[in-house]
Amino acid sequence: MIYENKDQLKSGCTQIIQPDGGDIRILDEVKLKNELIDNLIYTAVFSPDKATREAASWLIRRSAAAMGIWSASIQPLYQAMGRGEITGFTVPAINLRAMTYDSAQAVFRAAIKNQVGPVIFEIARSEIEYTLQRPVEYTCAVTAAALKTGYSGPIFLQGDHFQINAKKFAADPIKETQAVKNLIWEAIEAGFYNIDIDTSTLVDLSKATVKEQQKLNYTLAAELTTMIRDLEPQGITISVGGEIGEVGGKNSTVEELQAFMEGYLEELRKADQTLVPISKISVQTGTTHGGVPLADGSIAKVKIDFDVLEKLSEVARDRYGLAGAVQHGASTLPDEAFDKFPAVGTAEIHLATGFQNIIYDSAGFPKELKERIYEYLKKEFKAEWKEKDTEEQFIYKTRKKGCGPFKMEMWNLPVPVTRQLGADLEKQLSFLFGKLKVNATYEITRKYIQHVDVSLEFPASLKG
Repeated sequence: MIYENKDQLKSGCTQIIQPDGGDIRILDEVKLKNELIDNLIYTAVFSPDKATREAASWLIRRSAAAMGIWSASIQPLYQAMGRGEITGFTVPAINLRAMTYDSAQAVFRAAIKNQVGPVIFEIARSEIEYTLQRPVEYTCAVTAAALKTGYSGPIFLQGDHFQINAKKFAADPIKETQAVKNLIWEAIEAGFYNIDIDTSTLVDLSKATVKEQQKLNYTLAAELTTMIRDLEPQGITISVGGEIGEVGGKNSTVEELQAFMEGYLEELRKADQTLVPISKISVQTGTTHGGVPLADGSIAKVKIDFDVLEKLSEVARDRYGLAGAVQHGASTLPDEAFDKFPAVGTAEIHLATGFQNIIYDSAGFPKELKERIYEYLKKEFKAEWKEKDTEEQFIYKTRKKGCGPFKMEMWNLPVPVTRQLGADLEKQLSFLFGKLKVNATYEITRKYIQHVDVSLEFPASLKG
């Protein structure tokens, strides 16, 4: 059910939850989990009234807090990894583009079943646009899913690829930089306490030295880190990530890592000697976001240079105290590749397209809806259809852009369909968690991640 106005919202909450200052009193936990939380998240996403959406969002986040669920920074865990206190696993960072509420429930079910601690829920700057999910909506969908499934503990929400667009930067650097700063501000307000800065798009390989090539990258990364430190809530050190090589480009080198870090730390100290630097570094080792589709729509095999990944992670930890290197574009890799990431000390791995593919390619996904989405893509994104691409290649590359315009249809699929899709996602997640060695890490995570409650402004529409 979607509450269309504040009166319906208040009526729906009666005898289940009750605002109490800046907190929530849970009056009926069973009804909250079984009924009200569904109504609240659908209202937060789809209500036609902005004030009602904002009130539902507040109720979700504060109800979760009352149930022992909170947004957290993974920084203390990554610092422990940098010190060598924790080893042996790679943290999965999962981008949810479609059916976020149902998909996040699958993540939590798999995490609870396998006692998984560190799982990051992330969304990139580009994904925010084409999936029509602003940060606070993403926060609420993930948080509501945690409450629905009975999860208790920290939730790691991450801004993935908060990226400077090179063409827009070249045309107006101040405007493009401010756009990323505005997004960072919005994300932190929404509870994103993990931010991946991506200024690697500004690396200029035509420059004579590696440091000159990386200069704009590390200078702007330091500027954005300084801003994040100014904005982070009291008691929380936001985990910030940097990037030295754009995914899909040439493989990163130790020399590039060193040039970036030395320049970055120098710039950071100019601003403030006490500022906490990045906790991890994203590198390029041979992958491409989403994989490379072949003419028949299948994905080309990718060869990752694990030796490079291992060396970069080692240098990042030993020399700079980082958790290690981060691998992007990994969800479409063959299953046998995943256990190699913890073996070479990879700190974090980003997984996105593979989960989107499970949804689209499931036998349970309605054929009629898929056909409508594909026809929409062929009409609206015709300009992106390259002459050399088959229809299968075009569809594979663009179907992520159907997640936003068809969001309501996907969220309202029949229950048997959502159950099947959820089961398919949960199965793959459990497999990946095992491969990445994060099973039985819940207690380790809780040891390092302390509960910090960040207050939220009480919505005016709930007053009285």
